[in-house]
Amino acid sequence: MTTVIIPWWRSWLSFFANLIRRCSLLIGVSVLIVALSVLDARQGVRADSEPPPPLTTEVQEKVDDLFRQAFKATNQGEYEAAEDYWSQALEILPQNPAVWSNRGNAKVGLGDFTAAMADYGKAIELAPDQPDPYLNRGTAHEGLQEWEAAIADYNHVLELDPNDAGAYNNRGNAQAGSGNWQAAVADYLKAADLSPQFAFARGNYALALYQVGERDEAIRTMRNLIRKYPQFADMRAALTAALWVKGQIGEAESNWVAAIGLDPRYKDPVWLTETRRWPPLLIADMEKFLSLSAQ
Repeated sequence: MTTVIIPWWRSWLSFFANLIRRCSLLIGVSVLIVALSVLDARQGVRADSEPPPPLTTEVQEKVDDLFRQAFKATNQGEYEAAEDYWSQALEILPQNPAVWSNRGNAKVGLGDFTAAMADYGKAIELAPDQPDPYLNRGTAHEGLQEWEAAIADYNHVLELDPNDAGAYNNRGNAQAGSGNWQAAVADYLKAADLSPQFAFARGNYALALYQVGERDEAIRTMRNLIRKYPQFADMRAALTAALWVKGQIGEAESNWVAAIGLDPRYKDPVWLTETRRWPPLLIADMEKFLSLSAQ
């Protein structure tokens, strides 16, 4: 379904950059973790490494400014600029795993998944017991449709933190990408139960339910999410397709007007398939709606 990052990796990355922790770039929608704090140069260095010398006040101020500029660029979708700021920070803090991981995130924003994995690998080398670089590397594997490798990274995150909702959501995305929709249902539900405010995990759960034939429960979940989050375009579009094929034309059309007002990309089946990565059965029903409603 969508970190694709192929789901929504360009339009949603800046949204996730505003979340402090544990919100994946949805793949269905998968989660990238952005390290928001400016870490001390000594943090994250392996125990068998010689610690770097302390930074002077002038250099620390420069580092702080680079971090601010990098996060600002990310929030504005300026990923090339963000990558450059992180690269400058690495010249000062080459042993800081958060900087390596954040530069990897910028490369994901540019669609350079292979280069991003190299940065995540360096972050993991420097901080092998920290879950975030593994989670982020999993999203890069998803971008390359390397589902099993992504699942392996998410499994490792869950070994480090069994209650990581983002890892369950992302693993659900990778399971869906590999066609294992029943496993995706279980992972999305676990993510949503662990983090009740993680609306996209619950939304992914609804979409996966639809794919495995539990359509009434999927529709009920979609409606509940829309009541709580009226501007949830993904659920409004999904509910449109689900209700249309059930003959509930009026409610379907009212949700459709709201959905395309929020995000017109839902009119494009190619985008739904290749970028948002909706489940196949829901895409087929959306195509029926688009075809018949245009007549």
